[in-house]
Amino acid sequence: MDPVPALEEPLKKVLGPATAKVMAEHLGLQTVGDLLHHYPRRYEERGRLTHLADLPMDEHVTVVAQVADARLHTFASAKAPRGKGQRLEVTITDGSGRLQLVFFGAGVHKPHKELLPGTRAMFAGKVSVFNRRLQLAHPAYELLRGDAGETVETWAGALIPIYPATAKMESWKIGKALQTVLPSAQEALDPLPDSLRAGRGLLPLPEALLKIHRPHTRADIEEARARLKWDEAFVLQTALARRRHADAQLPAVARRPKPDGLLTAFDARLPFTLTEGQRKVTEEIFTDLATEHPMHRLLQGEVGSGKTMVALRAMLAVVDAGGQAAMLAPTEVLAQQHHRSVTEMMGELAEGGMLGGADDATKVVLLTGSMGAAARRHALLDLATGEAGIVIGTHALIEDKVQFHDLGLVVVDEQHRFGVEQRDALRGKGKQPPHLLVMTATPIPRTVAMTVFGDLETSVLDQLPAGRSPIASHVVPAADKPHFLARAWERVREEVANGHQAYVVCPRIGDEEDAPKGTAKKKSPEDDAEKRPPLAVLDVADHLAKGPLRGLGVEVLHGRMQPDDKDAVMRRFAAGEADVLVATTVIEVGVNVPNATAMVIMDADRFGVSQLHQLRGRVGRGSAPGLCLLVTEMPEASAARQRLTAVASTLDGFELSRIDLEQRREGDVLGQAQSGTRSSLRMLAVIDDEEIIAEAREEATRIVAADPELTDLPALRTALEALLDEEREQYLEKG
Repeated sequence: MDPVPALEEPLKKVLGPATAKVMAEHLGLQTVGDLLHHYPRRYEERGRLTHLADLPMDEHVTVVAQVADARLHTFASAKAPRGKGQRLEVTITDGSGRLQLVFFGAGVHKPHKELLPGTRAMFAGKVSVFNRRLQLAHPAYELLRGDAGETVETWAGALIPIYPATAKMESWKIGKALQTVLPSAQEALDPLPDSLRAGRGLLPLPEALLKIHRPHTRADIEEARARLKWDEAFVLQTALARRRHADAQLPAVARRPKPDGLLTAFDARLPFTLTEGQRKVTEEIFTDLATEHPMHRLLQGEVGSGKTMVALRAMLAVVDAGGQAAMLAPTEVLAQQHHRSVTEMMGELAEGGMLGGADDATKVVLLTGSMGAAARRHALLDLATGEAGIVIGTHALIEDKVQFHDLGLVVVDEQHRFGVEQRDALRGKGKQPPHLLVMTATPIPRTVAMTVFGDLETSVLDQLPAGRSPIASHVVPAADKPHFLARAWERVREEVANGHQAYVVCPRIGDEEDAPKGTAKKKSPEDDAEKRPPLAVLDVADHLAKGPLRGLGVEVLHGRMQPDDKDAVMRRFAAGEADVLVATTVIEVGVNVPNATAMVIMDADRFGVSQLHQLRGRVGRGSAPGLCLLVTEMPEASAARQRLTAVASTLDGFELSRIDLEQRREGDVLGQAQSGTRSSLRMLAVIDDEEIIAEAREEATRIVAADPELTDLPALRTALEALLDEEREQYLEKG
């Protein structure tokens, strides 16, 4: 039997089952190679102290500091009624700030002996606040003694790697485990072609791994990082380049609109002219549709930039060319809304085969999971015969029963809501692969588009149609300034008095069985906003109807309502029969009520930046200016408050998506939630390393064009296989 390559050796053989189990469960590390690629987050110099002043709340941290003083207190408690309870309080300092450590009960003996004033150590634990002071309760620690043979200079100058750690596996334990496996780094296969590595002056991979884990100088760290970033960018871009290459080989039916068909008739009845941006993007799409391999295009546009109009014209062009088009929406509310707006825009052109339908007309059918059996049968028949040129639906479109006569174009709205298998299943419905247009209103910075959607061509709509109004956004600090919240409800009343409507958005529905019955006793004011369960639609609607908005028509909308009820509420609100709609994020995408001018987002800190931007895009859709109020109880200094201030300060979605990414840490960029695997980006920062990504994309495209199977680059092939295990292969299929 062949020996297992050193980097594929399971950790349990090298480190023992107990350590390996913790590493697998808490850090997702299974093999020697996984551990070698678990890079330090930062480095401490033993002679230089960490900044205790900037520790983040509620995060697991590792600090290097010196004990300033240690005091043992006795106290009486339920467990120790005779004053025999013991609490050890240790203050550590790093010159920039001080931090309190506390140990209780039997846990005080060892630290009381070891943590004497003047002792230096590494401490790890979760930062909390007690009596308005930062503290670590029962931190793990490792004394920094310095081996007998070390001189003061080497001791002070040595760089200590601080690893991404968890409560179950401290940074220094990871460091010790790495010492054990580091010799295996010599056997690491180098995925970069020699010419590329030499041409760019990059270190060989084994040397980079040694220097990242055991650097002697800061220059070692920089060299190692530069090399390891290239690895990640290049392997990922090669995967995407191979995808693009394979897609370009697939056959597809070219779809060209006929000169005086449905599209011409539709354009003639439009009450407005298309923006310059819409015309440019349409041109790109029509050029793709006319080719004989499938279009794969990502259309990103700000909320309200008219993406639906562009997609509809592409669908009409395909119907003109004898094919069918399907539009996939993430929710029933949105599918119904799209169906309603498409049929309204098309008028008699959507009444194919009906009395009063125009000559060129086609049928536009809706297909959702909750339709009645008879309506569903009709819709399925219209699709199978080709009577319906356009179908709009939810993932019900993907079921086995759904047969198309000739599917030519798939439009996926808000792609981040769909798993890959769902998109593939729909693509498999065509006799040949259909053209694909993916739409998103979440603006994606260029580097992310190159990384996450690297196999899609990108079109951007950045102009808003004429007649759209600006939106003013403000943060409402409900805890610090309760009168601001009262004023927010007055503003809603003023908007309604002027003939407009408003949304109030909450994070929860409120009829959950598992809602917390009563929250634990609060530790400190900072914790209050965090510990309280998120505000719920049903409670807030009830409170508003009886209190601040008494006398106004308040309705509720959430995802657990029956589809017919949801639709009825949306219709009433759209018709102006309700003044205020209290909803969950079901209104986040696609809901279009031009008369709604105000939005109050409760517990706004519980939403992501992109989500807040999406929600805000529901107001200011008519000629009256929009107003968005972000209500939060988070303290002013918190990261959540800074995030909200950023959202309030700009309407530029691209700027916000940058902020969002910087805050979310790279791991999420590739959508871990969707892929189920850990992010392959450990070193590459998608925002900061734009240049590396762009260059890696060029190199990868060149290499794949010359050698699509990578026959001459076995080490690169091996690295790709590791990146693209089955699950990831599918996931990359469409970002």
